[in-house]
Amino acid sequence: MALALILVPRPSLSLHPSHGVSLGNNATLQCHLTQLGVWVWLYQEGGWTYNKYNNKEQDTTDFCFFSTNWQHAGTYRCQYRVPWSGMVSERSDPVELVLTDHSFPPPRISLSPEECVEMGTNVTIQCWNRDYGAAFLLHKDGCSAPIQRQDSNVVGTATFTISGVTPADSGTYRCSYRPSGYPFLSSPLGSNVTLEVTPTAASPGAADSSHGDLVVAVAGGCTAAFVFILVLVIFFLLAGCRRWIRRDESPGNPAEKPEDIEFQVSVQVREPQTPA
Repeated sequence: MALALILVPRPSLSLHPSHGVSLGNNATLQCHLTQLGVWVWLYQEGGWTYNKYNNKEQDTTDFCFFSTNWQHAGTYRCQYRVPWSGMVSERSDPVELVLTDHSFPPPRISLSPEECVEMGTNVTIQCWNRDYGAAFLLHKDGCSAPIQRQDSNVVGTATFTISGVTPADSGTYRCSYRPSGYPFLSSPLGSNVTLEVTPTAASPGAADSSHGDLVVAVAGGCTAAFVFILVLVIFFLLAGCRRWIRRDESPGNPAEKPEDIEFQVSVQVREPQTPA
């Protein structure tokens, strides 16, 4: 009888601080577990392997690096093994430890068109340094990770394009770069540019059309109001006439005086006389 395969949940890995670790500062890689009392391994791709036994009441195991140097930079994954069953989990998703080296000069940046642009415009941001062939990264304030990356074909220059900008693209942008041969070392962030996206202005034709529609709407409203008032006037006149006729035809009404009659036409019809 075949034994059912016991699946061990995969751990996850996080970096603290999550970004902006400077060369020489401390960093912690934290492996998040689903079980306690397990052996935990931390693997650096192409580099060191670390292990630690977790017997705490916490579901994390910390691997701390003090006074980081360029050998600590790299890509890491973690994994754990359950002693009593011998089951080993899959490795976690990768996490990069990138160290900022302040010995590299920060890059410069330019924006075209400058600052305030209309929605739908294509915007170009250019970054450059002195003499380093590098991978450039575009950062936006408020975003934890770079929003674009470009491996520069021209020494020391990269051009980023943001197509059809919207108000969500408004913000402050900066660049950094990673020198060739040092994929996990970064320059400091350089100077910044500010992009402001404004709503698209209405065209003159659209404005005239809107004005014409408004005039038509107002004229239509006035006509409807005039017709309504006219109907009310006619209604009240007819109602008054009916009341006047009923009063004249009611019994006991005093006879009309001659002076009250403006016009009176008397027609006498004579019958033809027969000859004697």
